[in-house]
Amino acid sequence: MAGAIIENMSTKKLCIVGGILLIFQVIAFLVGGLIAPSPTTAMHYVSIKCVDVRKNHHKTKWLMPWGSNPCEKIRDLDEAMSRQIEANDIVFAVHIPLPNKEMSPWFQFILVILQLDIAFKKNNEIKDNAEVTLDVSLAYRDDMFSEWKEMAHAIETRKLKCSFASPKTIEHEGRHYDCDALTFMEIGTVAHKFYLLNIRLPVNERKQINVGIGEIKDVRLVSIHQNGGFTKVWFAMKTFLTPSIFIIMVWYWRRITMMTRAPVLLEKVIFALGISMTFINIPVEWFSIGFDWTWMLLFGDIRQGLFYAMLLSFWIIFCGEHMMDQNERNRLSGYWKQVGPIAVGAFCLFIFDMCERGVQLKNPFYSIWTTDVGTELAMAFIIVAGICLCLYFLFLCFMVFQVFRNISGKQSSLPAMSQARRLHYEGLIFRFKFLMLITLACAAMTIIFFIVSQVTEGHWKWGDFTVQGNSAFFTGIYGMWNLYVFALMFLYAPSHKNYGEDQSNGDLGVSSGEELQLTTTITHVDGPTEVYKLARKEAQE
Repeated sequence: MAGAIIENMSTKKLCIVGGILLIFQVIAFLVGGLIAPSPTTAMHYVSIKCVDVRKNHHKTKWLMPWGSNPCEKIRDLDEAMSRQIEANDIVFAVHIPLPNKEMSPWFQFILVILQLDIAFKKNNEIKDNAEVTLDVSLAYRDDMFSEWKEMAHAIETRKLKCSFASPKTIEHEGRHYDCDALTFMEIGTVAHKFYLLNIRLPVNERKQINVGIGEIKDVRLVSIHQNGGFTKVWFAMKTFLTPSIFIIMVWYWRRITMMTRAPVLLEKVIFALGISMTFINIPVEWFSIGFDWTWMLLFGDIRQGLFYAMLLSFWIIFCGEHMMDQNERNRLSGYWKQVGPIAVGAFCLFIFDMCERGVQLKNPFYSIWTTDVGTELAMAFIIVAGICLCLYFLFLCFMVFQVFRNISGKQSSLPAMSQARRLHYEGLIFRFKFLMLITLACAAMTIIFFIVSQVTEGHWKWGDFTVQGNSAFFTGIYGMWNLYVFALMFLYAPSHKNYGEDQSNGDLGVSSGEELQLTTTITHVDGPTEVYKLARKEAQE
């Protein structure tokens, strides 16, 4: 009566396997908390106001805020007015990174946030629904002496959302509005050492361009990039985990194909989950160090989406295959009501991501959040995704409760048998319940750690040690799901150990009639585990 490894493995060995997996889980958290630095770094920039008095501004000329060939600067807009410099001749220049530093491919991406310092003027207030128009250009070079090469150019609009705490009177002129930060730029690779941004605020009163936006005093930028140290730790984890999951996946499927029966749906889904985990593990990011692959962020989103869609589908099918109801399952079409919405939701998020990061492959300044319609759609996606996640978790808990209740009911109605045989099946059911609880714990830990990482400062001080909470979250949760998939494929692989051979009926105190009754009651239904066979038998009856 062979089953899965989880059923034929002794309690002692199962505890040893669980202990080893727990040790690796702790290591995954410690790697991120104690070895890796913070996942990202933010750098603040204040733009330099340069003067471009050429007649044809569209001709390529890059204005450097500092260096060997700096631009002609002005201190503020009052100086520009005294020198009769028009607004169209002012260029806000920002060099990334700061002086005496350089960017690195290990930084992986650059996200730039725009902050406008706008002063209150009684005769130049910010009108309702004001929009600022930006003529932005991005250039790059790999040393301090070569010419700048254009990377992107676009004319973008951003809606201003500002408030003024004081009364709008002449006495309060000069005070600054409190304005929300604006999404500005995102590039999915850092293939060059130096970047230059030239930002213009063109004014055209006839077309109402940049009219009624207040008096802009300064343009500030915040660039966010991944830390190189964290990238190296992340790459090392992916490089280590890829062969581990791939080897156990090949071993698992080899055991399945060695059996005389065809694989059942649950075994196929576990194998598909291993494939999706391997797909997300493959460290293709190593190539981003030597190649200018701007699509890496989009590719990473697609890989994560496929894995989570497969994981959610697996949980539904795993619970359904052990439901013990009257439905004949063991086929994917039997789960179309549950798996269908997961596939539709994943596809919708893919379309949303293509509309954001897909467009950014050509225009890094584009953002779906810049328009009212785009913002409402984006917020709707996020809110609906959050609601669906909570509802899915509650529904999963309900299914697990049903499985526990049905198995407990079936446990009490098993044919009369000896104490040894009854203890054996009680052990099988206990292990199944334990694995279900581990599944819920993994899902809960992901949600809890995500919330904690968002509301804490990102690091804690324990004596002489600094624990990076955000890094521990990324490496710990990533390691946890790898260990979860590894444990599933190992414990649910067919066992070569035959229960009837290892312990004779005499040893178990089972009569031949009882053994025959048990066999005809349970084992004629093919499946990966005894609990699975029990569930399928109940469905057939």
